[in-house]
Parts: sequence; structure tokens; C-alpha cells
Amino acid sequence: MTEIRLHNSKTRRRETFTPIDPENVRMYVCGPTVYDRAHMGNARPVIVFDVLFRLLRQIYGAAHVTYVRNITDVDDKINARAKQTGRSIGEITDETARWYLDDMAALGNLTPTHTPRATGYVAQMIAMIEGLIASGHAYEAEGHVLFSVESYADYGALSGRSVDDMIAGARVEVAPYKRDPMDFVMWKPSPEDLPGWDSPWGRGRPGWHIECSAMADDLLGQDFDIHGGGNDLMFPHHENEIAQSRCAHPGSDFARIWMHNEMLLVEGKKMSKSLGNFFTVRDLLERGIPGPVIRLVFLSTHYGKPMDWTDAKRAEAEATLRRWAAVLHQHGYCARMVAALKASGDWRPDAEFLGVLANDLNTPGALARLHVLAKGHTAPALAGLAHGLELLGLVSDWDALGDLAGVAPSDRAYPAWVEGVVERLLMQRQAARAAKDWAEADRLRDLLNAAGVQVSDVGGQATWVPGPGFDATVLEGMQ
Repeated sequence: MTEIRLHNSKTRRRETFTPIDPENVRMYVCGPTVYDRAHMGNARPVIVFDVLFRLLRQIYGAAHVTYVRNITDVDDKINARAKQTGRSIGEITDETARWYLDDMAALGNLTPTHTPRATGYVAQMIAMIEGLIASGHAYEAEGHVLFSVESYADYGALSGRSVDDMIAGARVEVAPYKRDPMDFVMWKPSPEDLPGWDSPWGRGRPGWHIECSAMADDLLGQDFDIHGGGNDLMFPHHENEIAQSRCAHPGSDFARIWMHNEMLLVEGKKMSKSLGNFFTVRDLLERGIPGPVIRLVFLSTHYGKPMDWTDAKRAEAEATLRRWAAVLHQHGYCARMVAALKASGDWRPDAEFLGVLANDLNTPGALARLHVLAKGHTAPALAGLAHGLELLGLVSDWDALGDLAGVAPSDRAYPAWVEGVVERLLMQRQAARAAKDWAEADRLRDLLNAAGVQVSDVGGQATWVPGPGFDATVLEGMQ
């Protein structure tokens, strides 16, 4: 089994990944607060942890990996957007959650095992808060419930900062009901014009941090393998998650490994509306930049380093994908061929590619290996390239390779009757070869070649695609 090594933010070193239960590998990633379109920075953790999800499925089996990525649909930003637009909170969150899921899918991301919405887990949040109050880790004050940071001795261990440093460097809300400036809100009162739920402390709504603790606990258990997100969440969000969850379940680790991706730049500068370099994912898609091209730009930088989106990188990624798609298309790769490879057991990753990727998600190194694999001269020799592209999420629809390669639609279109004729000719060719009637096999091969049909024998089965210059008239007499 391929060894996976991951950089653990908690220990600040790269570690061999050993799941708690290989039959149920579990990962939680902080998702979006849904009040507007997802910007490019929002897409980076989605792509990073989608690749990790795919890698874990490759190693442990798709049925043995559970991936949770939440949606925060109760938040002051959402409330403010509703007040600003005059639309209902539910209407805004339903629409923007749908936008988010559609945009992330357009970038080639798989759907997580669970995509919980915070409003569906308020009962679990209230129960966790009640337990923390009972154990002395939280207290009620003026309708609020706050976590007592002083009660958790390891607070600050993840970010590596002392409480004094955190107070000095953070925007700490000063409130008379707080016992300590660092104490954070788990529950707060809600007036009638804002979302609210009945609780032992009156009508109110949850704070941000308790949401992820409750959802992770409910869906993954007290201890799970990996927790991920952007490094901007390390403090205070992830620090607070750890404090709540470990105090709610004494003796638990909560997440064994913490992973954080670095932030995104645009043309060397921090993305900002004031600089005019702020883009949503939808902005790029509507400019005609394909989702796989956007994804390839992201994967070209290691997740632990700042990623700089530039137009030059976009152009390079587009050219690279076109080259790779073209060579696979020319050698007959399509949904039928990939299905044949999978059925024959020949659909497997290149060992070097997988080893590089498993070394802390080294996507730049994995892409470098794909450049080597793309030099193959036969369809079987290119199987490692094809598998790698699918594993990285760069190709999902194998019948759309022509689009990705830029092959003209006229070169790929054919009448409905063509498929039956070609499949019959391939079966006749296979029978002739089995009977060692080489003259007949060659005649059928020449006929297919004359029509511009590209045939590849992979996995013990012949597959085909219409090549450039395909001419269906050559086959008309065989209907």
C-alpha cells in the first residue's frame, strides 16, 4: 500500500498518515458562509482537499472514506445581506449554497460524503454547549454563553501563540459580560427579526465556532483523522474548535492531523476589490476559462505555498491541457476505452506519480510526472497519464476530450447509424484475428482507416473514436 505523508499543522512536521480505522477514514473541511458568490480564494481549499479525498479513496477504497464539508447558513453576514437586499434569509442561503456547489463542481470537485448545513444541527450545538457549562468550561451571561478559555490549558497550541500574543494581535470583542477578553461566544440572543431557536438560555442563535464542532462530532465522532481549511482559519476558528471539542470529550484528540492551505494572490498582489483584481469563480467561467484549466493553475503550486493566479499561468495551463487531451484523443481515449480498462483491471495509477502525490499532496511534482507519461506512443503506454488526469480531477468526462483538446466539432460529429456499423466491423475484425485470417483483418483495418476511424486495442477490447477528417461516407454502403 502506498504510504501517505502529510504536514500536520498541530505538530509542525510531516507525518506518516495512519488512519484510526482504515475501514472508515474520516476528514472534515470547513466550508463556506453562503451569502454571495464564491471567490477564487474560496476555491483553493476545496480543490486541495478534493485531491486529498481522491487520494484517500484511491488508497483505501471509495467505500471507506468519509468526507464532510459544511455550509454555514446562519451568520451575521447573511443577516446583513438580507437587510441590504430585502430578501429573506432562507432565499439567500438556498440560492448562494446552490451557486457554490455548482461552481465547485465546474472546477472538477467531487461531492463530499456529507454537506451539512449548520441550521440542521442546532440541537446538537445546544447539547454540546449544555455539557460544556456542566463541566465548567462555559458560562452563561446576559443571554450569551461563552467558552472559558482559561479552563483549557492547551489553548493556543495549534497556532503556536500565547494567549497574551493572541489578545495583542486579534480583534477581541470587549463586552462587560465576558470574564476574560479571550472568551468567545457559543450562543447569543436573537431578536425577532433574526433567525433564532429556543434554548435553555432564551431565544438565540449559535456562534460560528460551535457549528463545526457539533457537526464533526455528529457525523465523524469524537476522534477522526484529518481536519482541513485555509490557514486564515487557524486562529481563532480552529483554535476554538479544538478547545470546545476536547473539553466536551475529555481524553479525545478531536482531529489527529490538521492541514492548512496557504492563501491566494492575483498577479502577485492580495486579491482586493479596491485593486480591481477580485474575481469570483463564476467570473472566470463566464469569461470562457474552462474549469479544468482553473483547476490546473491551482494544482501547479503546492498547497502549503501562496498561489499566484496570473494570466500567463492560465495560458500555460490551457496549452498543457490541450496537449494532454489531444494525445489521448488521438489514441482513442473515450468513455468506452476507460470502461474497458477498468473492467480488465488495467486502470491503475503510475507508481511514481502516486508516490509523489502521496508525499504531502505534491501536486506540482505529480504534474511533472504526467509530462513524462504524456510522451507515450501507444494507447496502453498513455494509461498512466489518463489515470493521473482523472485522479487529479482534471478529466471526468472522457467523451469530452475532443472539446478539451480543441478538436473541431465537425471532426467529431457523425450520423447515428455510424456507431452500429463501426462496432460490427470491429467485431468482425476481432473474429478474423482470432481465426488468424490476417488478410480479412487487414482489409477491415484498412476500411476503418479510410473512414478516419481511430481504433485502439486496450484491455483486450477494441475501442474507437472518429479522428480528425472522419468521413462517414466511406461506411455508407455498410448500413
